[in-house]
Amino acid sequence: MQTSESHRADKSQQSLVFFDLETTGLGQSCEIVQLAAVSGGHSLNLYIIPRCQMQRRASKVTGFRVRRRRLYLHRQLVLTNSLREVLVSFIAFLQMLGRPLVIGHNIRRFDGPLLARALNELDLRAEFESSVSGCVDTLPLAREMLKGQCLRSFRQENLVRELLGVNYKAHDALEDVRALQALYGVLQPTPELICKHKFTLDTMENKPASSSKVPCKIPEQRPLWEHFRHTVTVTESKAEELHEL
Repeated sequence: MQTSESHRADKSQQSLVFFDLETTGLGQSCEIVQLAAVSGGHSLNLYIIPRCQMQRRASKVTGFRVRRRRLYLHRQLVLTNSLREVLVSFIAFLQMLGRPLVIGHNIRRFDGPLLARALNELDLRAEFESSVSGCVDTLPLAREMLKGQCLRSFRQENLVRELLGVNYKAHDALEDVRALQALYGVLQPTPELICKHKFTLDTMENKPASSSKVPCKIPEQRPLWEHFRHTVTVTESKAEELHEL
């Protein structure tokens, strides 16, 4: 009886897909080089040879370089697909999970507009939108949930360090989404907060819901990640998984 009830509870929970892009630069005219997504134990990681030149700073940060129409990551040749193949595969991944909620860090301002532009270019936007229930940006979400904690930065790698007590290989899309999935599991936003921060490609440019500012609290004696470990139950297997990032 308990098994049946827990199975129904699992089925009723909305699927979550954590998503990230690596690109040729930081401007809105840059192009996608890597697209990664993860949902529980399912993952997708695909590479694209960009049509424009990699910016020097982006190459230094991500490790991507293009030589003679081949893509290298930290000097290792990687297999690539066309942009259409990557987007079709991403949509199929989303459809497999039954209209999930797509979650990313700073996706409302950066990854989302780039994804929308690529989907529009290849006439895949309608198919994408019918495959998801919406999107959530964890940057404003974390700012609201952790206001008053005196964090120096809300960059994802800093949040992972502060809340999980670990470092990971940032600026690799697959490692970023794995870390974000773990971070989101510790944050545990309420359904009401998720709904407040939810948006679609059509409403992406609208101003996000603002939260009232509060005074900065006096920092606790122990690190913030220890506070979260005490307030949120983390299984031994999950803890081991986080330290493997």
